[in-house]
Amino acid sequence: MLWQRVISALAGIPLIILAVWHGGIPLLLLTGLIVLLGLREMMEVMARLGLKPSLLLAAAGGVILLAGAYLYNDGYPGPTITIILFLHLIAAVAFYPRYTLLDGAGTLMGTLYVGLLSYLYLLRTLPDGWIWLVFMLAGTWASDTAAYFTGMAFGKRRIAPVLSPKKTLEGAIGGLLGSFLAGCLFVSVYPFLPPAKILLLSLMVGMAAEVGDLLESAFKRQAGIKDSSKLIPGHGGILDRFDSALFTAPLVYYYVMLFIIN
Repeated sequence: MLWQRVISALAGIPLIILAVWHGGIPLLLLTGLIVLLGLREMMEVMARLGLKPSLLLAAAGGVILLAGAYLYNDGYPGPTITIILFLHLIAAVAFYPRYTLLDGAGTLMGTLYVGLLSYLYLLRTLPDGWIWLVFMLAGTWASDTAAYFTGMAFGKRRIAPVLSPKKTLEGAIGGLLGSFLAGCLFVSVYPFLPPAKILLLSLMVGMAAEVGDLLESAFKRQAGIKDSSKLIPGHGGILDRFDSALFTAPLVYYYVMLFIIN
């Protein structure tokens, strides 16, 4: 229900803003909590798909990714992927046939997918990281909110009826407009930002948010569930709330690294 969504947002957004403002350990801990809760939901989805995922290995992988993000100063910690892969391969040998290569593949994919939320922390480590993290969150939320209300008011043409019957072309256009308006706001508040690059990025954020939402819908559709969990009243689970950020956070991070900072 709408009132539940509003209350949950009013309770959660100040906590997120506070952690974003402080950065460092508070943001890392909040990101870690979100990642671990998201991994729990993803492993439940994998179990519904007939796999036997390992929540322990997934949680260990999430912690390794976050530790790498904290310890490395040169962006996404690539070596952590190798460590996590080796853990899953060793587990597939040590616990076969209770834990097969297919189970390991599902657990690994779920770990790396949810682990993309580590970019919430990595964005804050960039120069002017406060601005870029808030930009990503604002653009993502503006896209999701505008798509939701535009789709409810004007939605007629289905864009992915098999994956998500409620997603409409009108809602998608509304989402793009929402993220673009968020970009316009940032350009006006921070005039030192390059306007053309920021406005282009805001449109890309809107598109990435839509793709992230549809991908999570694909997971849930195949698993036969409506929400990833009931953790957040009115929103569902962590993955339901942060599905778009799984795509927009890495996008903003690398766009800023490649086209604005350098």
